[in-house]
Amino acid sequence: MKRFILGTLMLMGVFAYSQTQLSGSVVDDETGEPLIGATILVDGTTTGTTTDFDGEFSLSVPSNPPFDLIVSYTGYATRTFAVTEAADDLRIGLQFSATSLDEVVIGASRTPERVFESPVSIERFGLREIKNTSAESFYGGLQNLKGVDINTNSLTFQSINTRGFATFANTRFMQLVDGMDNTAPGLNFVLGNLVGMSELEVQSVEILPGASSALYGAGAFNGILFMRSKSPFDFQGISAYFKTGITSQEAAGDNNYYDFGVRAAHAFNDKLAVKANFSFLKGEDWHANSTEDLFNPGADRTNPAYDGLNVYGDEVSTPLNFDALAGLPSGTLGSALVGRTGYNERDLVNYGAESVKSDFSVYYRPFADDFEIIYNGRVGRGNTIYQGANRYAIRNFILQQHKIEFRNNNFFVRGYITSENAGDSYDSRYAAINVNNAWKENTQWFTEYAQTYIGARLGVGTGVLADDATAHAVARQVADTGRLIPGTPQFQSAFNRV
Repeated sequence: MKRFILGTLMLMGVFAYSQTQLSGSVVDDETGEPLIGATILVDGTTTGTTTDFDGEFSLSVPSNPPFDLIVSYTGYATRTFAVTEAADDLRIGLQFSATSLDEVVIGASRTPERVFESPVSIERFGLREIKNTSAESFYGGLQNLKGVDINTNSLTFQSINTRGFATFANTRFMQLVDGMDNTAPGLNFVLGNLVGMSELEVQSVEILPGASSALYGAGAFNGILFMRSKSPFDFQGISAYFKTGITSQEAAGDNNYYDFGVRAAHAFNDKLAVKANFSFLKGEDWHANSTEDLFNPGADRTNPAYDGLNVYGDEVSTPLNFDALAGLPSGTLGSALVGRTGYNERDLVNYGAESVKSDFSVYYRPFADDFEIIYNGRVGRGNTIYQGANRYAIRNFILQQHKIEFRNNNFFVRGYITSENAGDSYDSRYAAINVNNAWKENTQWFTEYAQTYIGARLGVGTGVLADDATAHAVARQVADTGRLIPGTPQFQSAFNRV
């Protein structure tokens, strides 16, 4: 019995002696991007593990060094890594292979999995694609992904569409920024990346073009986009970018374009890290200068019922029966549809496009392992143009989000709030209608128009019978007496009031 116990203890000692503890990370050899789900296998054995969300791993090997680790990741060349001693800070870099056929994603099932394992089609845009895109921003570069269309509504407002739903206000498409729904509550749709994430902060973007209602609710019926930011533990230091160029258009000439961003991140130790981001974009939006008559192409403003494209306020119209108003036999003067004189869009809209984004995050690992507590606050402000049923000028729009998250490899608990301030945003069509009403009510305007037209046709006061076109021109001139002229203090005062 004593010999049996002694032998058992000796055997346990051998096993204990043979355990080698290894930990570290697997990263992209070029960019330093952590590789999620990379496989680490002890050569010649079945002992192995995979990397977690941060590209890190921990492995107990039941043998003494030296031995080799076989490290592989789809899309990267497999590497044999020699281990000569136990270590807790291994950093294994893999080189990208042009024969990439697969990648690891988390959006399809909310867990790390390879693309071929995903139950739905999924497209991924990583650090390499962000770096190599020829678009003006990473967000614009998403249009190169399969099944993804981007509608450019404004210089600072691009709308992602999938499944053929080509609208600017894609209300059934969800955009998650670090797990937070980036939809503007008051608008019920996403304003592109106007108040989203800075280019320097993006680690990866995943898009599910198909319906994702089962996992993410009815709001993801047309698809979903995930933006995942960089961890300050893995991506430290200060980085910045500056882009400049010129936008050229016939209506507004050449205008400067600026895009600037800076990111700072620091890990004080293996438990606490912080990061902050700021980006600023400024340019001149596209001017809407076509004033073609919507219902009578080719007609000019001499048409009494003129309703011009990109002209607002002239939608207010009414049919005037001049014979009935003058008490004349039917057919004497006839009737006409008459619309008020409108204002061009350029007189109502400031085409300056702007996007300002900032965020601050604190990451805390109380046990120095995979359990994290994260606070993230984001604030974005922007100016843009939105084309819906009408043309909306989005001015000084502010969206802010604040999140607290608890997570590790097996679970997460997340809570966040979203606050929106529409700022000085307005509907340019109704702005023009209200400005017109501010200087003269519709009833008075149409009354003056009808009286002047009838008088001109009958030669009242002049003895000269005017033709139809001349009478309409004189009637509009008289009815427009007192009209507010764009650019004057009086016009601006009325515009600000409405």
